[in-house]
Amino acid sequence: MIASVRVCQSLSDKLQPIYLFRYDTFHKQIYILAGVSEGIEVIIFENGSWEFHENE
Repeated sequence: MIASVRVCQSLSDKLQPIYLFRYDTFHKQIYILAGVSEGIEVIIFENGSWEFHENE
C-alpha cells in the first residue's frame, strides 16, 4: 500500500496524469498506467517492490 502511494506521489510531483489504478486480486499486484501519452506502466508487487516500464 505504501509503495503505491509513493509511486502515485512521484508521478504527481512530475505532473504526470494517472489514467488507470487497478488492483489484481488474482496476482495480488497493483497496476498503474500513467503519463501524458499513457506510456508509463508501473507494477507494484505484494511485497512492496515495483517495476517501471516506459513506452516511447
